[in-house]
Formats: sequence, structure tokens, C-alpha cells
Amino acid sequence: MRYLTAGESHGPQLTTIIEGVPAGLPLVAEDINEELARRQKGHGRGRRMQIEKDQVQIVSGVRHGITLGSPITLVVENKDFTHWTKIMGAEPLEDENAEVKRVISRPRPGHADLNGAIKYNHRDMRNVLERSSARETTVRVAAGAVAKKVLKELGVEVGGHVLELGGVVAENTSYESLEELREKTEVSPVRCLDKNVEKTMMEAIDTAKENGDSIGGVVEVIVEGMPVGVGSYTHYDNKLDAKLAAAIMSINAFKGAEIGIGFEAARKPGSEVHDEIVWDIERGYTRRTNNAGGFEGGMTTGMPVIVRGVMKPIPTLYKPLNSVDIETKEVFAASIERSDSCAVPAASVVAESVVAWELASALVNQFGQDNMEVIKKNISQHQERARVF
Repeated sequence: MRYLTAGESHGPQLTTIIEGVPAGLPLVAEDINEELARRQKGHGRGRRMQIEKDQVQIVSGVRHGITLGSPITLVVENKDFTHWTKIMGAEPLEDENAEVKRVISRPRPGHADLNGAIKYNHRDMRNVLERSSARETTVRVAAGAVAKKVLKELGVEVGGHVLELGGVVAENTSYESLEELREKTEVSPVRCLDKNVEKTMMEAIDTAKENGDSIGGVVEVIVEGMPVGVGSYTHYDNKLDAKLAAAIMSINAFKGAEIGIGFEAARKPGSEVHDEIVWDIERGYTRRTNNAGGFEGGMTTGMPVIVRGVMKPIPTLYKPLNSVDIETKEVFAASIERSDSCAVPAASVVAESVVAWELASALVNQFGQDNMEVIKKNISQHQERARVF
């Protein structure tokens, strides 16, 4: 399984083409729209979330609600494009006036603007920021929604929540099931399990907004039901936990990833880190603890997969930092594009999506790529063999 995305932040549409999804998967637009709506929620989101009500069009690869095995094309229209046709249209402009084109020559600290302009030789950095924008995660969430459908059909469930926001840390993050986790976090404006800190998190966002600032945080993704032995120890690029770390780091503004207890393992003795192995007739091999976050040797252990990601504060500020105009070399306050003061709750949904994609892809590749019934049968046989191994 693989996918490509295309489109600019203020262009006419965002598109993803997904290849390798097995035939026989039930899939309708609402499966995807539900995830797109989740991405747009969250205290601290900017005005664009009020403009764009993201809805997907499935334009290939699905017939009568069932995947065909051929490439799936998903399109999300940018409603705001009507105000950007002259600035972002594909046709040549008759008037090359910089004001008409809304040329940007002042790179914003923390963005891809300057590096991208140097790399691609763009004097107008709008050519960079339009594609490097986190708006692209819209169709990554769409692709992730398809992956979640694959996982659900195979008995694998995905959930996510915000652990930390602006220095405010959730303490009570216990839950009985992923269903309970999803129910609690879906009604939380900051997608947090701990009701005791929810208000404090929201206040932190409001304070940052009042100060023209932004805040970041930590999100966690939990996946239950993955069979043991998915991934491989045989080569670095076959290790599934490495792929998950790369996927997390590929999300806009994410600066760190950890699996299981992650960096905490450096501060503990081995006797408090490694997970003891147990066996019983019903479940087969399990672990007493899950410090490893569901992975050993680049492969799943059968325990829940636990992945966390660190999101930095959004770098577009309403009290902009200084920058240098690439044309005049003079110091200016960096230009301001419409932005959120905090997007951590939304980023939690994106994190779920990229993790789901990697796990679904690994299952499809390992247990049969062509149709869902074969994959289900192969996984069932594998799990029974693993139980009595």
C-alpha cells in the first residue's frame, strides 16, 4: 500500500491517490468524512476551519461501496479557492504586479519558506508555503481513514488523545477500552482524557492567543489487536517501529517520536524496562507490562501499540518574530498567514491516521495483498499458530 498527495493550501483541491488497498473492503465517503470532521475540531483552531467543511469525493477505485483493488482517488475541494483564483490559479497572469500575485519575500521563522525557496530557486515564497502548509494533512487523514477501515475489518482498533498541551500534563489517562477512550476524547475540546486538566489546557490556548502566541503539546496513539510478528528484524527498513517513528516525524511541526516508555527507558534499570513474557491457553503469549509499546526487534509483540509524538508550537504568530527580506536583506517582522493558536488536538487525529496507515500497510503486505477475505483467513491462521507455538 502506498499513497501520494497533491494540492496547495489555497489551490482548488487536495487529492490523494491510494494504491494497493485490497479488493472487497467496504468503503463509503462517510467513513472518510467522519475522520475529516475530527481533524477540524479542537479548541484553538483558526478561522479557516469555519470556512472549510471538508468533504471527500471518491472518484475511482470503489464501486457500489466496495473497493475494487485498483487505485483509489480521493478529492477534497477547497471552498476558499474562490477568493484565491487570481493568486493561485494555474493560468498565466496578464498582470505580473507583485501585489496582484501576493508575492512573499519575507520568510517566516519555523517554516519551510526560506529553505524551500533556496532549494527550488523561488523568489516568491508563496510557492513554498502553499504546499508545505499543514492543510496537506487533510488528505493524509483521508488516506488514514481508508487504512482504519482496513484495520477494523481485520480486528484492529485505533485511538488517540492529547497527553500534554502548553506544559499542562494530563494525569488521569486511564480507560477501560479504546471505545471508552474515543467516546471521552470526542467530546473534549482538547481531545484529552483527563477532565481535571481540560479547562486548564483551554485556558493555556486562550492565553497564547491573547498574547499573539502559540503552544504545542504531546499526543499519543494506541492500537489494539495487532497480531504478533508484524514487521521484521532482518533489515533496518523492514522494522515496523522505525516506520511508525518516521510517519510521526513526517507530520507538520512534529519534532519528536517515541514508542512505549520511549526516552524514559534511559532513566530506568533494565529490570524495570523489559516486559516479562507469560502464556495462557486462551491468549497465547503476552507480556506482564508493555513498556516496549508493542514492539520488540522491529516486530509487533501482540501487545497494544503505543506511539507518542511531540508537536512544536505553530510558528505562524500574530506577534511575528523578526526575519530578513530576501530581496532587500532588511529586517522585517515576518509575514502573517491565517493560523491556529494551537492545533495539537487536530494533530492527534493526524497522528492516528499516519500510524493506522503504516500498520494497515504492513498487515496487507505480510498476509496477502489482493483481497480482504484472503488476508482475514491468513491472519486467523497465523494467530492460531502463534497462540500454541
